[in-house]
Amino acid sequence: MSQPPLPRNDAQMRSASDGLRVKQITAGYGSKVVLDAIEAVIPRGKMIALVGPNGSGKSTLLSTMARLMKPVAGQVCLDGKAIHKMPTRELARKLGILPQNPILPEGMRVFDLVSRGRFPHQGLFKQWSEADEAAVQRAMTLTDTLQFADRKVDDLSGGQRQRCWIAMAIAQDTDIMMLDEPTAFLDMRYQVEILDLLYALTRDHGRTVVVVLHDLNCAITYADMIMFLKDGQLVGDPVPPEACTAQVISSVFDIDVVVTDHPRSGRPFVMPVSGHWA
Repeated sequence: MSQPPLPRNDAQMRSASDGLRVKQITAGYGSKVVLDAIEAVIPRGKMIALVGPNGSGKSTLLSTMARLMKPVAGQVCLDGKAIHKMPTRELARKLGILPQNPILPEGMRVFDLVSRGRFPHQGLFKQWSEADEAAVQRAMTLTDTLQFADRKVDDLSGGQRQRCWIAMAIAQDTDIMMLDEPTAFLDMRYQVEILDLLYALTRDHGRTVVVVLHDLNCAITYADMIMFLKDGQLVGDPVPPEACTAQVISSVFDIDVVVTDHPRSGRPFVMPVSGHWA
């Protein structure tokens, strides 16, 4: 199935020297190439959803943008600097990452987990401060996790634990936050809670949020811009939800779909066409 081109925003590409820019990134694992010459700009103060079929390179792209992976070719630049050449602590004060399966030490309290977000702001001669305490309190208040402060993270529900991890990322106090499938394995209620929170971070707090989402309708509902990936390539530039037509979605996912308007938001709502009902 051919892939119709998505509209390019050349003005945005030219004006984003002070943001996060992916420049001809090729990345993979060993001899296997997963991403092939990806070029994109991440707009500031927006929620950007990375969407595509399984194996399309979404998590690899997020990991490369967050410097968890080193590209084979190309570079990721933040404010005009290549992130793989930036000091780790400097980058961690500007960009935060929450992987899909973060590792949690057994028996850790919620307050201690969230406090880990302040590590980039400390050093040999700068230990825990009132500013650190205030940042943790703000993050826990924003995520409604302050009530769990003294509880063990392991004792919480999946949605509550995820809010605690996001509180840690917020406490890091970075302008850019990256999250890999933060709603995975959560039921509908907790998915909505997490996505409402991420949406508020952009609208009310000016954060840039880049998120890998498996659910296409969630991406369309919450994201300002959507990046479609297929076979390790970006299908056009990031586009607004309104550009998510049936033709584009069918070409990316290789499935027939019907796209209608959501009765509340007015944004596109995607329904797959099952062969059972054809």
